[in-house]
Amino acid sequence: MRRLLITGLLTLLAFTNPSFAHQDPEIAGYIEVYGGRIWYRLNGSEHLGKKPAIIMMHGGPGGTHRSNMPYVALADEYPVILYDQLGTGNSDRPEGRDGWTVEHFVGEIDQIRAELGLQEVIIAGHSWGGTLAAEYAVRRPEGLKAAILSSPLISTHQWLADNQIWIDQLPKDVAATIRHHEANGTTNTEEYRAAEAEFYKRHMCRTEGCRQSRYRTDGPKGNKAMYEYMWGPSEFFAPGTLKDYDVSERLPNINVPTQMICGEFDEAAPKSCKKYAGMIEGAQTLIVPNAGHATMGDNEELYITSVRAFLRNAVK
Repeated sequence: MRRLLITGLLTLLAFTNPSFAHQDPEIAGYIEVYGGRIWYRLNGSEHLGKKPAIIMMHGGPGGTHRSNMPYVALADEYPVILYDQLGTGNSDRPEGRDGWTVEHFVGEIDQIRAELGLQEVIIAGHSWGGTLAAEYAVRRPEGLKAAILSSPLISTHQWLADNQIWIDQLPKDVAATIRHHEANGTTNTEEYRAAEAEFYKRHMCRTEGCRQSRYRTDGPKGNKAMYEYMWGPSEFFAPGTLKDYDVSERLPNINVPTQMICGEFDEAAPKSCKKYAGMIEGAQTLIVPNAGHATMGDNEELYITSVRAFLRNAVK
């Protein structure tokens, strides 16, 4: 097991400053996967082998673990593992795009479990990470105890249709600008990016606290090229390799307690999240009030409190 133990000065600082201990990993290092190494961090190591480990996957494609940092709060009850997918963040960035597939990124989960010896897990993911969580859960892997699908991409066609409704509600000139540049292939312009920013104020980060969160402004860099290749130039325009992606018909295969989460004004629209939850036996749905796609950023306290309550009931 390849682990980098964080000791010495870190231990001293954690003892004198509890908030520091909350944010820094107890264990961090690299795990070999197909094509390179992925970086991971773990908190709640005292619960390993006693409680299922939460494996939390970040969005993107091409995002990083930083947006999922609020999950570290759950390390007082569970082992919590955050990681950067291959090709982004602190992980290796091999040349080429061979690993930029759903299958590769789902496979990383099994490689994490094998390397860390995780017999029982709770799979969780936000946005694109929610896609991977759903893909993993529908396969009914041994030892899976629960699933958290947070603002997940389940169907690209449905996602885009939902976001066209949000675009319809923008000021007319902003909506017209978005559609003009997408139709003409000129999305890499200041005018399009300004209109995109107006959309994000309503449907990504709705609160100033979210926009200024250190989780969004520091840490390792993501991979924009991966995002554009697999998805596209913006959250609501997807000409990439995921343009026809859809896992919805397989959702009834999920046979563990499941929580579906999204924001009231989420790009993963509430009506669709409710529909998808209805396809999973016994699934619960949480709609975070006045939140956009960055649900944790807009209301971290409600989000984590709700996840904690769900897990206490679901995982005995």
